[in-house]
Amino acid sequence: MADPAPDPTLVRLEVAAGVATITLDSPTNRNALSTLVRSQLLIALDAAAADPAARMVVLTHRGPVFCSGMDLKEEAVAGPDRQGVRELPAILRRISRCPKPVLARVAGPARAGGIGIMAAADIVVTVPTATFAFSEVRIGLIPAVITVPVLNRVAPAAARELLLTGEVFDARRALAIGLVNAVDEDLDAVVRRYVGALLAGGPTALAGTKSLLQADVDDSPERYAALLAISAAQFASDEANEGGRSFAEKRPAAWVTG
Repeated sequence: MADPAPDPTLVRLEVAAGVATITLDSPTNRNALSTLVRSQLLIALDAAAADPAARMVVLTHRGPVFCSGMDLKEEAVAGPDRQGVRELPAILRRISRCPKPVLARVAGPARAGGIGIMAAADIVVTVPTATFAFSEVRIGLIPAVITVPVLNRVAPAAARELLLTGEVFDARRALAIGLVNAVDEDLDAVVRRYVGALLAGGPTALAGTKSLLQADVDDSPERYAALLAISAAQFASDEANEGGRSFAEKRPAAWVTG
């Protein structure tokens, strides 16, 4: 019997000139957080944090979409105890608690859990054409886990509106509400400017500053466990099942009227 084919590399890590670049490289799946992407992203984040040659992290992507959130095709066949969202807190904590500054380079749309990853970063830069949406409620799910980083960045009134409506919003709105730090067509020039500024800081000073900035954020395992319980209960509901079916069948959910 032939050996099974090795898993494809869907998250790439390169370290050069003090910068660890982590690239989501699953464009055919819109860089969705599949089982492989989640596991490889965790490995890359841990490696970047531990590498003494890396003084900061740039989180970017290949393909037109930054990250479309959880892989809904996988989630549709997962039981409540096997939901991929259960691994999301570890990813968000690795980003937010990384002792090195993390910059998210977002050159395309982000949805749901993809926005959570963005929000966990210290600095987010994007292009004017990028769009965003907390799309969970549209398929009968609760955006529970990502509220930890999102509510730490986004203006409260805007968070209530966008999390409840699931409406798509543009980069200019994302900038106005605090989700992103800069919007520019020349995204790489903005990244270079931030990289230069961050590499000018002392490594231990930056780590200490990040720790202070996170001091009032409750991203404890207990907090995430409570949020996961909310998410799991909704995931197992008839409403979520209908939402998943309607998404797969590209039709409005049964609760949509008008």
